[in-house]
Amino acid sequence: MKRLLMLGVALVLGSTVAGAQTMVKLKAGMVSGFDQIGLPIALERGFFEKRGLDVTIARPYATGVDALNALQAGESEIVQVGVPMIGAVLRGMDLVALGNYSGNATKAGSDATMAVVAREGSGIVKGDLASLKGKKIAASFGTINHLYILALLEKAGLKPDDVTLVNTPPPDMTVALLAKGIDAFSGWDPWPIVAGKDVPGAVEIIRGGDVISYLGFNVALRPWVDANGETIEKFLAGVSEGDQWMRKNPKQAAQIATRWIPGLKPEIAEAAMQFNIQQADRRLSANNYRALWSAEDRLNRLGILKSTFDVNKHIEPKYILKVMKDNPELFADLPPIPADAMIGAGYVFKP
Repeated sequence: MKRLLMLGVALVLGSTVAGAQTMVKLKAGMVSGFDQIGLPIALERGFFEKRGLDVTIARPYATGVDALNALQAGESEIVQVGVPMIGAVLRGMDLVALGNYSGNATKAGSDATMAVVAREGSGIVKGDLASLKGKKIAASFGTINHLYILALLEKAGLKPDDVTLVNTPPPDMTVALLAKGIDAFSGWDPWPIVAGKDVPGAVEIIRGGDVISYLGFNVALRPWVDANGETIEKFLAGVSEGDQWMRKNPKQAAQIATRWIPGLKPEIAEAAMQFNIQQADRRLSANNYRALWSAEDRLNRLGILKSTFDVNKHIEPKYILKVMKDNPELFADLPPIPADAMIGAGYVFKP
């Protein structure tokens, strides 16, 4: 009896050790933007662990540029970035977009998590984009908030030279506004909401507006992608489950966000979450190819980019398409992708 008991203990311990050995380690990176929060939610809720992944998350970076530098340095294996991917690819970084962390597979325009906030006395009028002319506006160059302000200026019939753009990391924008070093800033949540609470007289000039197609991809270097297909599928399934849990539990998700974005207050997180869940869609469609292409096109037309690249060479949808096929329940609460935007094996985007 004693021998059988010992044998049973040994088998249990052995299976536990074997289970631990099968866990695949993965280093993921994120930016201190509210729209990135699906990643730590998936970690805290155990959605990676149940798929055999041992995920660690690098510190939140100030911008996607910093996240890509960390990716290149080996600090992360997969990161969440949008517009900075464009400049990195043009500089020779062989990046592959694998799925969205924020965006919209069902329509072209999507920018609910973006806003422009002005200080009191700036002369900028709420809802009047033409009043941006001649003003000093903060943006993080080469990121989505840079693309957003450029699109707003274009919508107003203004050129980039009609304003003074100041390269500023998002966490510093509220301080700059408070010190009157700038007239306004273009930013992603939570910073516009933080400014509304912390800067007396601050005015939200515009939020969203579908002036851009949001860019927010899970990206990795091609050699790593080619060698880790199964891990990528498990990762994308995990973050997709995290996104769905967030959409269904926005208040609890906001509490998790306060543990990952330094200094984020619960009331700010809850306000930001209402916008964030509008763009929490990991799926890829023709709309996401167009989002990347249109961002390149705008930056090229405005003279910010001297060249562009073929978006088909830097998006690989097969992993998220398999997750969508094998786990349709993870996306059942989202609007269906229109038939003319659905993609499959061999899809090629044509502008």
